[in-house]
Amino acid sequence: MALMEVNFYSTVLDLTLSMQVIIPQDGAKEIESYPTLYLLHGMGGDQTSWLRKTSIERYVEETGMAVVMPTTHLGWYTNTASGLKYWEFISEELPRICREFFPKMSVKREETFVAGLSMGGYGAYKLALSRPDLFGAAASLSGALDMATAFDGETGWEKNAYWQGVFGENLGINGTENDLFTLAEKCTDNEAPLPVLYQWCGKQDFLYDQNLRAHDKFMELGYDITASFTDGDHNWQDWDDQIRKVIKWIEKLK
Repeated sequence: MALMEVNFYSTVLDLTLSMQVIIPQDGAKEIESYPTLYLLHGMGGDQTSWLRKTSIERYVEETGMAVVMPTTHLGWYTNTASGLKYWEFISEELPRICREFFPKMSVKREETFVAGLSMGGYGAYKLALSRPDLFGAAASLSGALDMATAFDGETGWEKNAYWQGVFGENLGINGTENDLFTLAEKCTDNEAPLPVLYQWCGKQDFLYDQNLRAHDKFMELGYDITASFTDGDHNWQDWDDQIRKVIKWIEKLK
């Protein structure tokens, strides 16, 4: 495998950004294209997080699959209320840039996957449910999958300036393009095949209840979802173990 750091300019965000890319090396000239996994970081992470905290390069070594690890700062894979178009970047500009820089990345939806942890799990599902024409499968590890209720009630997350800068002053996520359940319902009306889903969350994770609600919703809507809820928490030890299982799951889909 080859590991590259790619620095590039995003016209959508008007920013210079970086991404880490793992590319198949041995025998790559003998194949027309290789499957691609977009791997998304969580809050406080960046394009190096998966490389620094897990053995992702070793896990994909025998798969012939490319891995793209971008950074989207604290933007929640969303066109933020403060005006930063992270969603447009991740859903449109980034795939286009990757295929421009790496022409052998597959353009087939059944060979294009997305996965992420926490905030990145939310982003992975959002991408697959919004762009089923582009992504054939998505995996969420400890994902924030029910953001529409995250700020509800006395036990909800604090409604501070940061969250308002992302989702708007009223934090009205329910029924919008930032609500995964709404996207999942709309996706069932599309002509494109539904994305195949994978979900894991630890029982000790603060997002466990969100994940149970999400699993019930996706099952109700008829999605093909592989789910696992085991002892575990919101930490890299669990995510390192689980991303290896995600890679094996993807291999069965190819």
